[in-house]
Amino acid sequence: MSKRVERDSLGPVNVPEEHYWGAQTQRSIEHFDIGRPGFVWGRPVIAALGLLKATAAEVNAELGELDLDADVLAALVSAAREVQEGRLDAEFPLVVFQTGSGTQTNMNANEVIAGRANELAGHGRGGREPVHPNDHVNRGQSSNDVIPTVVHLAVVDRIEHTLYPALDQLRDTLADAAVRFEPIVMVGRTHLQDAAPIRLGHAVGAWVTQLDHAMAGLRRALLPIYGLAIGGTAVGTGLNAHPDFGTRVAERLAEQTGMPFHQADDLPAALASRDDLVTLSGTLRTVAIALYKIANDVRWLASGPRAGLGELRIPANEPGSSIMPGKVNPTQAEALRMVVARVVGNDATVAFAGAQGAFQLHVDTPVIAHAILESIELLADGAVSFDVHCARGLEADEERIAAHLGQNLMLVTALAPHIGYDHAAAIAHQALVDNISLRDAAVGSGALTGTQYDSWVDPAAMAGPPRNDPTD
Repeated sequence: MSKRVERDSLGPVNVPEEHYWGAQTQRSIEHFDIGRPGFVWGRPVIAALGLLKATAAEVNAELGELDLDADVLAALVSAAREVQEGRLDAEFPLVVFQTGSGTQTNMNANEVIAGRANELAGHGRGGREPVHPNDHVNRGQSSNDVIPTVVHLAVVDRIEHTLYPALDQLRDTLADAAVRFEPIVMVGRTHLQDAAPIRLGHAVGAWVTQLDHAMAGLRRALLPIYGLAIGGTAVGTGLNAHPDFGTRVAERLAEQTGMPFHQADDLPAALASRDDLVTLSGTLRTVAIALYKIANDVRWLASGPRAGLGELRIPANEPGSSIMPGKVNPTQAEALRMVVARVVGNDATVAFAGAQGAFQLHVDTPVIAHAILESIELLADGAVSFDVHCARGLEADEERIAAHLGQNLMLVTALAPHIGYDHAAAIAHQALVDNISLRDAAVGSGALTGTQYDSWVDPAAMAGPPRNDPTD
C-alpha cells in the first residue's frame, strides 16, 4: 500500500495514499483500535459533520474570516457537501472510544474535507495547502462546540425522520384495531388473574394512549436539543470566532434542515454538560417501555393457541420450532422486547457517561451519541417491524374470548351493590370450589333469583359503552 507523508503538531505520519485523511486521523486509527467495526461513527454523524463544516465555511466567508480565493472556497464547500451526502463515508474510520471531546473525529472531518478540497482545487490529494484543516475548515470552531452541535443535528434528524414516522404508523395501526375491536367484550385481567370485563377495543386503546404519552414526552425532551453549542469554541466564550459566527451558523442550519435550530442560550453550559441528552435518553427509554408493554400484552393474549389464552391471533410469519411441526411463536413481540432491553442498557450508558462532565467540558460525549443514536434506530426499526409483521395482522378469536368471559367468576362484581361484598365473595368462592357456573352458584345460594342474576350481570354493560375513535 503506497503512503504519503502528512504532518501535524507532533510531526510526520505516514498515511495511505488512497485516503484523504491526515496525520491526526491516522494517529487515532493506530491508538484507538477499540470496538471496531461496531462502534465507528455512522451516517447520521458523518452527514451532520459535512453539513456543519459546509455551513461554517459559507458563514466565515460572508464574515470575511476566510482568506481563500473563490474557487478554493467553492472546493472547500463542495468537499464538505460530499461528506454530507455520503460520498466520502469510507474516509471516516474512527471509533467512538477516543478522546472524550471527540477531537479526533472533528479533525477527521477537517482533514478529509481539506484533503478533498485540495484535490478539487488541483493541488493533489491531502495536504494542508491551499485549504488547511485547522485554519480554514475548522475556522472559528473547536471540537468542544463542534461535536455537541453535530450530535444534536444527528439526533434531531434521526428522531424527526425515522423514529416519529415509525411510532406514528404503529400508533395509527393500533388505533384502527381499537375501533375494530370495540364491540368485543373480554375478561379483564389484573395481577395475571381474572378481573372485571373490559372491551378489547378499550384495552388496545390504552396502548394507543400509552404511545401518545410517551411520544409527547419525547417531543418535549427534544426542545433543548435544538439549541446548538456552535460559537462557544473552547470553553464557551467564543474565543477565536467572529462574534456573529455561532448565531449565523445556527440560523443557516435551521434554514437548511427545516428544524428550529438556534444557538444555545448558555454556551458554557452547552459545552460543560450533556444533561439535555441524558433527559432525551430517558424519554427514549419511556418509549421503549411503552412498546414493551404492548408487545408483552400481545404475547400473552396470543399465548396457546389452545393451552394458553389464545384470544388474539398473530400472523404466522415463520415456523416457530426446529423440532415441533406447526408451531408459531410471537417472534415480533420477542424481537421488540429485546430491542427494549438494548435501549434500557443504552440509557444506563448515557446516564453514567452523562455524569462525566468536569469544569468547562463534558468528556464522554462520543459514547453518549452512539448509544442514543443506536436507541433511536433500534426503536424505529423495531416499531416498523412489529407494526408491519404483527400489529396489522392482529385478529380477535371472538369465540375463545366469549368462552373465557362466560367462565369469568369476577362477573360477580356486578352483584356486590345488590347483595353486598361478603355474599358476592361467598358465591364466587362456591362456584370455584364446586366447579359450577357463577349463575348456578348465585341462585343456589338463595341470595337472588335467576331473573335477578340475568338482570344484574350483563358483561357488556359492566365493560361500559363503546367510546369514541381513539384517533379523535
